[in-house]
Amino acid sequence: MRFILSFVFALSVFIGIARSREPAPAVIEMGTRGVPNFIARLEKEQKAHVAFFGGSITQNKTGHTKMVPDWLEAQWPQVEFTFTNAGLSSTCSTTGAFRADRDVFSKGQVDLLVVEFAVNDDQDAKHDRATAIRGLEGIIRQYFEANPTGDVISVQFVNPGILAKAQAGEEAVSVAAHKAVARHYDVPIVDVGLALAREIASGKMTWEADYKDTHPNPTGYQFASDLITKVIADTISGETPQTFTLPEPLDPLSYSGAMMIDPQVFSWLGGWKYETVSPELLPMGSIRADYTSFKALRSDGAGDYLYHTFSGTMLGAFVLAGPDAGILEVSIDGGDWTKVDLYHEHSKGLNYPRSVILADGLTKSYHTSAIRVAEERNPQSKGNTATIVYFEVNE
Repeated sequence: MRFILSFVFALSVFIGIARSREPAPAVIEMGTRGVPNFIARLEKEQKAHVAFFGGSITQNKTGHTKMVPDWLEAQWPQVEFTFTNAGLSSTCSTTGAFRADRDVFSKGQVDLLVVEFAVNDDQDAKHDRATAIRGLEGIIRQYFEANPTGDVISVQFVNPGILAKAQAGEEAVSVAAHKAVARHYDVPIVDVGLALAREIASGKMTWEADYKDTHPNPTGYQFASDLITKVIADTISGETPQTFTLPEPLDPLSYSGAMMIDPQVFSWLGGWKYETVSPELLPMGSIRADYTSFKALRSDGAGDYLYHTFSGTMLGAFVLAGPDAGILEVSIDGGDWTKVDLYHEHSKGLNYPRSVILADGLTKSYHTSAIRVAEERNPQSKGNTATIVYFEVNE
């Protein structure tokens, strides 16, 4: 018995020593390549297009989407740059996968994509690991299909919850999922939360004074921008841009076949109307200016139906979920009805923009869908409405 106890003690000490020798997670992971194609374009072609893609952290026009371009133009004054800010407040990586073509790739060749959705996947969408992977992988696969000689930097910004995880030596679900995707595609990673946690631990920064909020103050944005530009500065240029060969998907159900579907192609039954987004169409809650140029399919009451046949593994909808947002019930291929609550914690005073997943994990074939506005509603909601800007199908 004494021998066994001694052996167990020695083994535990050995495991502890082995763990202590494991390298600490890196704030920046360059992958094996960095961004050499982007550097080659700067140095050889002297012309480059940089797109920033994410939620409201990206949409902010004074943050990293200004600071990184300012740095690039100072470092390469002879280069003709084009910059695209494709940030859209509140949107997660699922929405990103479905709007990527419209908002990014339709703008022409993109030589560098800086993508951030970890915060919104965490706090707004509250995605599980699989969904966070499917969204970001869908974006990155679409990017390389459209820009096979381009480069990507995957950035994980930080909120208080993500910071607390980093300070505890852990990773938020969305951060870990996005890093897994980035490693699979060998693209650089910038973990702002981990970097900030280490600066706070060393006494060099504080959350309150030097970062401030989920939407950083200027010091916080500069901190993140310096990490992003370090990836570019530390990359050794390639001779000429090399074509990226896509590996097999990390998740075969990722949203790489993401398609926006016009609601008008659905069959309607009941009181649906298709009109421009306005206070007349959505009388409760404020409406962000981002959506007033769009039309939406609107139901004001329970019992309205939609029908559609589609080919793909996922069916979703991008909705404006206001104080009166209801619940959709969905049946695929004549199966059981499942409930999807449109109301969000931010719906109280706002027609909150969000992607909702109506069905996922389907076989890659044709499916029939039936959708109806339920009699039931969220206890916090004031109605049974549905406002759909477009449907989402992953082919």
